Amino acid sequence: MDATASSSDDEIAKAWVGEPVRLDGPITLHEPDPVWLELYRREETRIRDVLGDRTLLVEHVGSTSVPGLVAKPIIDIVLAVADSSDEASYLPDLEDAGYTLVIREEDWFEHRVFKGPDTDINLHVFSVGTVEIDRMIAFRNHLRADAGDRMRYEDVKRSLASQKWAYVQNYADAKTQVITEIMRRAMQ
Repeated sequence: MDATASSSDDEIAKAWVGEPVRLDGPITLHEPDPVWLELYRREETRIRDVLGDRTLLVEHVGSTSVPGLVAKPIIDIVLAVADSSDEASYLPDLEDAGYTLVIREEDWFEHRVFKGPDTDINLHVFSVGTVEIDRMIAFRNHLRADAGDRMRYEDVKRSLASQKWAYVQNYADAKTQVITEIMRRAMQ
């Protein structure tokens, strides 16, 4: 039986460019790995080389950016461009460099997600100034600084990871309550 989560199959399918990738199983978490920072730095350099001054911000976010935290071994990167809805201004260059657009969420901050050419990444693209960028960075910074919240988050992640999930997004949605609690403290 799948664990309950908030995103429906239709919502997930609507956001995906092409067919959404099904998991149909548990999440595999890895112990912290210093190579995650090296992989991020390589991707940051590549993104800056591809987009030049259109790169308004690039940050390592998500669990792999928090030393000491277990994570799916996928490097989450947030990229701010002038206008994420203006795909013509960045998408062709990213695709030419081997990045693949997999998610387009026009109704959620004009969010886009790309997969990397040779590294398992989620490149989250937003317009500069989008509040979600600040939230992602604040969450990361709080987990880096607060061992208690880092452990609480890890405990919830471990508990949820062992369940069967149709999509990785369902697992992400199931963490909403603990993320909301931690975000309240992170945004103070």
